[in-house]
Amino acid sequence: MINDAGLFAMAVIRFVFHLLSGLALVAAIVAGTLDAIQSVSASSVVLTSLGNAWLNLDPESLTLAEITATTYLGQDIWRPFVAPVLAQPAFAVFLGIALIFWMAGYSRPQFAGRFST
Repeated sequence: MINDAGLFAMAVIRFVFHLLSGLALVAAIVAGTLDAIQSVSASSVVLTSLGNAWLNLDPESLTLAEITATTYLGQDIWRPFVAPVLAQPAFAVFLGIALIFWMAGYSRPQFAGRFST
């Protein structure tokens, strides 16, 4: 049986996951909107990869992330695992992250309703 402190902690964790999901969803909408604007102005489909968006936003942090990953996690982590994610469209990656955080914070409603014991 979970006491009141445990229920409060679970509610806080669910709130944090939902907040992170909302932030990732906002980032996906912004990235998708920027891609749509570029697509209309170029008269062709333009999809900005996550790596290019990160490189345009802050190139030093991308380099720092690569150095940190190869230093602390190993030489073979960046190329097979992180580089394919960075090659995907930014809006799709952020939508996936939003879905994962939403699923982590999801709680099923009670079977018999809110007045059940």
